[in-house]
Amino acid sequence: MVDVKEFRAMQQEIAANDAKREQLIKDSRDVVVLSKKIIYSTHRSDMTNAKKFIVNIKKNIASLKKQAVKTDGLKNVGAYKVALQEYVEAIAFYEYVKNGTLTNKISLGVDTESYLLGICDLVGELTRYAVNSITRKDLDTPKKVLDFVQTIYGLMMEFDFRNSELRKKFDSIKYNLKKLEEINYDISIR
Repeated sequence: MVDVKEFRAMQQEIAANDAKREQLIKDSRDVVVLSKKIIYSTHRSDMTNAKKFIVNIKKNIASLKKQAVKTDGLKNVGAYKVALQEYVEAIAFYEYVKNGTLTNKISLGVDTESYLLGICDLVGELTRYAVNSITRKDLDTPKKVLDFVQTIYGLMMEFDFRNSELRKKFDSIKYNLKKLEEINYDISIR
């Protein structure tokens, strides 16, 4: 005989996990949107709004992490991983612009891979920040950003990322670093 009750229970279990997964994906999208708002506000020197978004994103991240821990397999959902990376990028960019420092992994409460992926993305925002500073006649910021990115690049070169998403994103640092070097060269010959 087949235990029909057992199959019904498994059906309910799968449906419940699917609902939790869909909620996690929706909440992850909310984190990505807030991350973009933090970055946008920071680029515009609107630190008041950026700070408001940071308060919200920290609540969302805490909730998201609880959701992912409660259900097996949700930590591996792509949207969740992307949300963590975007969170790292946004907070790190804000902290760099505000304080000139790099936020550490522990204070963000994320795993190593999410942190490093977010830092790779941060370099792209820092390059944009350096370019935008020139349009504001701020010629000191590109040099500071270059020094900062060179330090990050030097430290990350010591890793063996192999052929992974992290390797691809790390490679993008080289291109941004080259762009920053060219920007600083152009400034120096003016």
